[in-house]
Amino acid sequence: MRFVIQRVNHASVEVDGNIVGKIDKGFMVLIGISDSDTKQLADKFVNKLVGLRIFEDESGKTNLALSDVGGSLLLVSQFTLYADCKKGNRPSFTNAGKPDMANELYEYIIAECRKHVPVVEKGIFGAYMKVDLENDGPFTVIFDSNEISIN
Repeated sequence: MRFVIQRVNHASVEVDGNIVGKIDKGFMVLIGISDSDTKQLADKFVNKLVGLRIFEDESGKTNLALSDVGGSLLLVSQFTLYADCKKGNRPSFTNAGKPDMANELYEYIIAECRKHVPVVEKGIFGAYMKVDLENDGPFTVIFDSNEISIN
C-alpha cells in the first residue's frame, strides 16, 4: 500500500467535467493498493494518516494534526503508484492490485477515515480524473507498506 499525502489549502477531483470531490484545508491523498495489502494494513495507514502532525502550530512547528486544524481529506485511488520502471521506458503495472480487490480496500479506507474525520471526499475508482490542488508548503509525505511496520 502506498499513500502520497499532500498538505493542501484546497483540492478537488473532476470526472467528465463534474467536480466529484472537493476540500479546503487538509490532505489530498493518492492511494495505491497492491494484491498483498490487507484491512489490517489499511487500519494502520488510516491511523497514521489521521494522526499525522504536519500542520504548523502558533510557533511555526509542524505539530498539529487534521483534527487540530479542522482539516478535511480528499482520497483518490491511483494504481500508477505501483508503476515498475526498472526495464525499458514503458511502465509495468503488474504490482498494482486487481481492480475488484483494490476498489474494495479503497472503499474500506474511505469508510475508516470517515470514522475519524468529519469531511472525507473522494474520487471515482477506475475513472479518468483531473486533480486540482494548491499544495501548502509544499509539504508531501509518503507512506509505503515496505517501510511501515503493521505491528
